[in-house]
Amino acid sequence: MYVIIAVPARLESSRLPNKVLCDIGGKPMIQRVLEQCSLSKLSDNLFLCCDDESLLKKAEKWGFNGFLTSKKCSSGSARIASIIEKLLGKKSPEETLIINVQGDQPFIDPKIIDKLIEFSSSKDRLPEVVTPIYKIYNQDIHNPNLVKTLISNNKEIIYFSRSALPFIRDEKKENWSRKCQYWGHVGIYGYRGDILMRWESLPESNLEKLEKLEQLRLIDSGIKFHGFEVEGNFISIDTKEQLFHARKIFMDK
Repeated sequence: MYVIIAVPARLESSRLPNKVLCDIGGKPMIQRVLEQCSLSKLSDNLFLCCDDESLLKKAEKWGFNGFLTSKKCSSGSARIASIIEKLLGKKSPEETLIINVQGDQPFIDPKIIDKLIEFSSSKDRLPEVVTPIYKIYNQDIHNPNLVKTLISNNKEIIYFSRSALPFIRDEKKENWSRKCQYWGHVGIYGYRGDILMRWESLPESNLEKLEKLEQLRLIDSGIKFHGFEVEGNFISIDTKEQLFHARKIFMDK
């Protein structure tokens, strides 16, 4: 198994423009993401995949390689898929694990990345897609910025949503977390290489457009997501409020 970490990034974020360059503790957010990813002990390579040449040059100064992508990519996974042949080179797609770490996770724990690699390598064949999941409680289950997962008994992921899943009938929403275990997912995915090679041929998903979640294109196409449990509170940055929170976390360290 060959392991590539790919960090997709774009400058034109609708909710927080140029967010990947936002300062967190004296460094741009994307630099912190790349530095955290580089601490993985089990990966073989790391690339920034972005739509801006000046951002690539910045990454080179920080010591990281990357590829330029189209500005038209609709999601991070689509951005990686658009250059999949460059990423793979001569590696076998079926034996290559490509880990998508979103460019808005400056506190991503490299140990989580390595756990994803260990989980994937423990199978007889590389799983199609793997993502870490974690327990969420109380008001977090109703936060639309925190993506929830609905999982089966064997930890296969049935669905992703911005809404709380499952819906509990005849119970006040503030009591839902007492009645059921809810799950969030860390915003990283481990793709078997051939799955990303198929990305452009997968039919457009109405669910993906409605929820603005790229994972649903794969769910809609019958591709299996495997989840494995991790512990922690995982932050991605999409809003000004989340950016202020991230800066506070860094200052409190």
